Amino acid sequence: MPELSRREVALLRATAANRVELTGSAEPDVRVDDLPFCDPVAARSLVRAGLIAPVAPVGPGQWALACLTAAGSAALGADLLVA
Repeated sequence: MPELSRREVALLRATAANRVELTGSAEPDVRVDDLPFCDPVAARSLVRAGLIAPVAPVGPGQWALACLTAAGSAALGADLLVA
């Protein structure tokens, strides 16, 4: 994945703080603090890149807490070193 935008970094940080939920689907909906995330394209790209994932399997339309994957933690850590 190319360099992360500030918005993507913010979503990774919110995920690390257990504030993000996503639906189980090929194009998941993402919300932060129970509000829709302002950039669904960026959020979905983080999911497709394997940086965030649901903590448990979930069906389409059902919400699950999101977590950072190992790759997401590494990306966030690398970004924090640059910022």
